Amino acid sequence: MKQMAVLIRQALSASRRDIPNMAAVCPSTAWAHTPPYAHHARYLAVKQGRGHNNSQKTSVKPLKVEKQEKQEVEIKQSMSVSELAQAMNKDIDHVYEALLNTSVDLEHLEPNTMLGEKWIKEAIKRCGMKYKWAKIVETKVRENKDIQRQPPPDLARLVNRPPVVTIMGHVDHGKTTLLDSLRKSQIAAQEAGGITQHIGAFLVQLPSGEMITFLDTPGHAAFSAMRARGALITDIIILVVAADDGVMNQTIESIQHAKKAKVPIIVAVNKCDKPQADPKKVKRDLLAYDVVCEELGGDVQAIHISALQGENLLELAEAIIALAEVLELKADPLGLTEGTVIESRTDKGKGPVTTAIIQRGILKKGCILVAGKAWAKVRLLFDVNNQAVAEAGPGTPVEIVGWKELPSVGEEILEVESEQRAREVVEWRTYTEEQNKLKEDQRVIVANQMQHQESYKKERERLAHLSWKQRKAVLYRANKHRMACRPSERAETEELSLSLIVKGDVEGSVEAILNILESYDADEQCQLNIVHFGVGDISENDINLAEAFSGTIYGFNVAANKSIQDIAAKKQIPLKMHRVIYHLIDDLKEELGSKLAPTTEEKIIGEASVLATFDVTIGKKKVPVAGCRIQKGQLDKKMKFRLTRGKEILWEGSLTALKHHKDDVQIVKTGMECGVSLDKVIEFNVGDEIICYEEIEKPQRISWDPGF
Repeated sequence: MKQMAVLIRQALSASRRDIPNMAAVCPSTAWAHTPPYAHHARYLAVKQGRGHNNSQKTSVKPLKVEKQEKQEVEIKQSMSVSELAQAMNKDIDHVYEALLNTSVDLEHLEPNTMLGEKWIKEAIKRCGMKYKWAKIVETKVRENKDIQRQPPPDLARLVNRPPVVTIMGHVDHGKTTLLDSLRKSQIAAQEAGGITQHIGAFLVQLPSGEMITFLDTPGHAAFSAMRARGALITDIIILVVAADDGVMNQTIESIQHAKKAKVPIIVAVNKCDKPQADPKKVKRDLLAYDVVCEELGGDVQAIHISALQGENLLELAEAIIALAEVLELKADPLGLTEGTVIESRTDKGKGPVTTAIIQRGILKKGCILVAGKAWAKVRLLFDVNNQAVAEAGPGTPVEIVGWKELPSVGEEILEVESEQRAREVVEWRTYTEEQNKLKEDQRVIVANQMQHQESYKKERERLAHLSWKQRKAVLYRANKHRMACRPSERAETEELSLSLIVKGDVEGSVEAILNILESYDADEQCQLNIVHFGVGDISENDINLAEAFSGTIYGFNVAANKSIQDIAAKKQIPLKMHRVIYHLIDDLKEELGSKLAPTTEEKIIGEASVLATFDVTIGKKKVPVAGCRIQKGQLDKKMKFRLTRGKEILWEGSLTALKHHKDDVQIVKTGMECGVSLDKVIEFNVGDEIICYEEIEKPQRISWDPGF
């Protein structure tokens, strides 16, 4: 005990600031100076209570449920509907539904329609997701890989070349017959209906040894673009005018093409062997279009010919050679090849084939060519007589085999060093075209969006006087048809439409048909949709497309083999094959007309005047009867009738009875009297007119006029 008292005194004498040391010296007695009930006991009681309560709470507290994270969607400043749906990992309908009851025009919203930042965020928010900006990837500016024509050659390297002569004029004025006479072949007999359907290119050697390249362009209205193309790649134009027919529409158009291309003209006055021929009148008529012949004081040569009889053809050829010498037509036979595509087609045995005029260099087998977005490694070359040749020089028409794709007509042909270089050029041209199309599409989309926003704003202003609930109700009723089903499940519109697939033998023919279809202006009657067009025979893919779009296939100078015809018949796909463009367009107009509801025309059968009125009792019912005399035609009981009083129509319907004297009759003719009762109780007056008429249904014709 004494020892304990000593220790306590030592501890109390220590500095109070050194309390931890005191506890270290004697932990069990560090708080001995404090009464047990004042601190220690109460502290322990509190701690125990808290610990006890915590244990109870832990035993009954439910587990925490972690909050589900919203799906993150990577967005860009501008995205298409399909891109947004893909980023959200949803189908396109979710995007449509998210944008319901907004100012977005859902009726014109397509999968490739671009959405702005505002609507992208709105769609994501409405779908219960959150967005994050996609990382910006720095895109490098692509290097221009295109190829251009070579610089002008050294004049010392130039050599003479055959002139390229285009024969133009009105349909059936003798252009193909003239060319036929010049080259002693029977092309005119082979052409459908004796009409040139596309450009023919031929090399003609005259008895004197000179070579002339002729292009024969179509004369009828459908092929205006091909005549323009012929004018642009030619040196001299032979304007064929029939002496018995004079200056016609396509004659004038050919003159305009020549003047626009700044190409000299030689007038060939054809059919001078006919009795009614008047060459002088033709020359006078040409004055109105600024074509002044030499004998009238101008500088245009005019040669009187008969293509059918072969008269004065040598004189015409000499006029061409003389003009070619004045023009000093020369070309560079060295260096890389350059030319122009004047026709392209798909051949069963050869694949894609082009007819081209070589304008520079010498084309040989193995050359690598680029034309537009197509390239070729030349496998075979054919001359105008379909004979294989090893090379073709400037001014020469040639068929080129070896194209990977079919180039467009009018494209510039340029030779490159290697296949890799050709691919680079084609890739670059495809890329630039896509970029230009994207810019144009974006411009149209922005314009449409602005127009829709304006209409949406006006609609909101119209509803501004309503309360919030009233506005909601009006908008709901307006959009109810949209909510009835998902956008992809909406029923097709009731508008009449005809889907077309157009196939032609050569690109020029397809181009001409499409140019005609561009003039279609009867959409309010029946919409015309061109689903697909191309060059070559009818394929199974064409049948499948026609089936998918419930369309019709029109073929121009192409074939469909037996198996294709069987598939088309099985799937009930109409195949309409033509060899003359007029017949194709007439057939199309008839089909468009067949889609329209027939019109009803009224034909008056007879007229009668009411002379007296009286009632007849049938059973317990009184029926008014009119006594009439037939003034014109006849009354036929099975026809329809009309009762008129002055200009007012009182009734239309059918007769319940037609009597002559006391006999029921079917027909009452002019001058006879009869009694009639109607299918409705009408009080007759003397002087009323009863008209018997027939309604005749007539097929409606499409209002579209293609101009020929």
